[in-house]
Amino acid sequence: MVRKTGLRRRQVLYLMSGTSAVLAAGAIAAPPVFAAPVANRFGNDALTIEIDSAMRTRLVVGGRALTSFSDSETLLPAKGVALAPFLLTDQGQGASKVAGLSGKTHSATGVSADGIEKTVEFTFDPDRPGIAAIVAIYRNIGRDPVSLRGWRNAAHSLTRGPRGLWTFAGSSHADRRDWIQPAPAGFEQRNYMGMNASDYGGGTPVVDIWRPDAGLAVGHLELTPELVALPVTSTGSETSIALESDQPFELLPGSEVATLTTFVAAHTGDCFAPLAAYREIMAARGLTDAFVPASAYEAMWCAWGYERNFNTAQVVGTLPKVKELGIEWAVLDDGWQTAEGDWYLDPEKFPRGDADMIEFVDQIRGAGLRPRLWLAPLAVDPGTDLLHDHADMLLLDENGAVNDVTWWNAFTLCPAYQPTIDHCTALVRKIIGEWGYEGLKLDGQHLNGVPPCHNPAHNHAYPEEASEKLPAFWQAVHEAATSINPDAILEFCPCGTSFAFHSLPYMNQVPASDPLSSWQIRTKGKTTKALMGRSAPYSGDHVELSDGGTDFASAVGIGGVVSTKFTWPRDTNNPSGELPPGGYVLTPDKERHWRKWISLYQEHDLARGTYRGELYDIGFDRPETHAIDQNGRCYFAFYADEYSGPVELRGLAAGRHRVTNIASGKVIGTVDAATPNLAVTFKKHLILQAERVGA
Repeated sequence: MVRKTGLRRRQVLYLMSGTSAVLAAGAIAAPPVFAAPVANRFGNDALTIEIDSAMRTRLVVGGRALTSFSDSETLLPAKGVALAPFLLTDQGQGASKVAGLSGKTHSATGVSADGIEKTVEFTFDPDRPGIAAIVAIYRNIGRDPVSLRGWRNAAHSLTRGPRGLWTFAGSSHADRRDWIQPAPAGFEQRNYMGMNASDYGGGTPVVDIWRPDAGLAVGHLELTPELVALPVTSTGSETSIALESDQPFELLPGSEVATLTTFVAAHTGDCFAPLAAYREIMAARGLTDAFVPASAYEAMWCAWGYERNFNTAQVVGTLPKVKELGIEWAVLDDGWQTAEGDWYLDPEKFPRGDADMIEFVDQIRGAGLRPRLWLAPLAVDPGTDLLHDHADMLLLDENGAVNDVTWWNAFTLCPAYQPTIDHCTALVRKIIGEWGYEGLKLDGQHLNGVPPCHNPAHNHAYPEEASEKLPAFWQAVHEAATSINPDAILEFCPCGTSFAFHSLPYMNQVPASDPLSSWQIRTKGKTTKALMGRSAPYSGDHVELSDGGTDFASAVGIGGVVSTKFTWPRDTNNPSGELPPGGYVLTPDKERHWRKWISLYQEHDLARGTYRGELYDIGFDRPETHAIDQNGRCYFAFYADEYSGPVELRGLAAGRHRVTNIASGKVIGTVDAATPNLAVTFKKHLILQAERVGA
């Protein structure tokens, strides 16, 4: 079976960088200057790429060098093979060759003593300042084949300043690490976009590094997931980034290949602007957002507080309290089925089968709530009928072994195999069309990415089809649900992973996806608002997963939808493990807190607001601050263990603004947009509303 190399045959690769936060001339600290003849410059003040006679490049912003010259686009020789440097021989320009970008494409061609011709094409869009698109094409014009272990694009290094440097990475890991974190000396993260564990992989193919005055982002612009890495490494005084493939290949005489479409972005501020620009570019290239029903912004209650061993009486008995608190969704979680894969109704909970499930859904509606059902597609348990009768659906590795889904002790089904698609979409049609659910909670880390599939029954053109066609599987699921109910919610919850960007067009809600902290709730929210839109319906996930189990403010303040899994009037008496202190039961004290924050969520409606992620740097601004525009007012959410001092209310319209603490309802002052500073004191969080009251 043919394997992919992460290359395209005669397909141009463009290195593209988009951001609305353009670096101003003179705003950056210049790196050390090394003597090198500059052969040409492409771009504009927002981002210029300089190329020297050896085809090395550096990035320049506002006339000042942001990086040093480096072999930014290069082939990686196999062990024992040495490649000679390139000598620039030709240049040219023409119309843009990048779908989704206007402007011009500039080319630079060189040859090496090894007989390899290299052409790098740079495309700049005048409507996207700070954006450059690059393609590297390699042709063997010699007589001998050249053995290679891969290729690398957009390799640049940024000098860390005295305050250090932060990074965003879109890769997924079994330890469910932070997406946004510092990158001090010694930091190293490969950010492989394939599988980093049997059921943890995929994500958003972008990395970003930034200091207070400047940042760089790199990623690829392919319309399908690709098995490449985006390493971030901090050594000495610099942090480096790149996009690279480690798939070996041989460049035969007369053959020509081109790397994946790559992008690079120079920006100010944190990762929000380059991620938002990436989303806009990908939309222009064909990946557009899903339709979002109004119900995606309604508060949610999930029965997961009762865990898998729930009984329907517990769930139904909680519904009146759920409605009383102002919540609109009731989600039935894991445990309704006999096993993953078969998806038969548990006869102990639904003894009459479909009739009982339909009655259960009617009871949810009768309580004035919307029903949603948990589902973990692409998993099959050992001992199931599906595995016995349709083992052909399994995703297999090169040795014929199954791929584990660890949480359920299950195996992965291949999403690029039509019988798998048919099986899953038939189930979705039954859930939405026959049982009457209005949405799905699609759950499990294995949903984010899958490894290559070598199952001979599937007749894949190449094993990587499995990971490449995972978004097409989700498209089929989306179409199956919305063909019956156009307002169906598809909530994508790939536990602990960094959301697979290429699958997001087929989802209309995402949660914080099992956050390990309130910091993760907020940072995932910021990146999601960049990748799905400033008003995207992002849920903070069950508040019980936040710091202290009660931190609604971390969801509300960033424009998140509130969610909870409380039990009432008592906890389950059959938990699968030890419950947290106090359990999940809604005590009178908790109920007062829940009522307050659900009411604040509904009153201010920040989830539908416009998230202003470009106004504050989550790495360097203190206290941590988020801003939202909604209904003609500006909201500012501050977070710190404890803070006393000035805060700056950025982005206000000209004039005077009355500032109110939304939690207390008290006016705490008035500021003018020209000098929007205010002294505050708070612990944990403070959410302010600024309303214009005069010129």
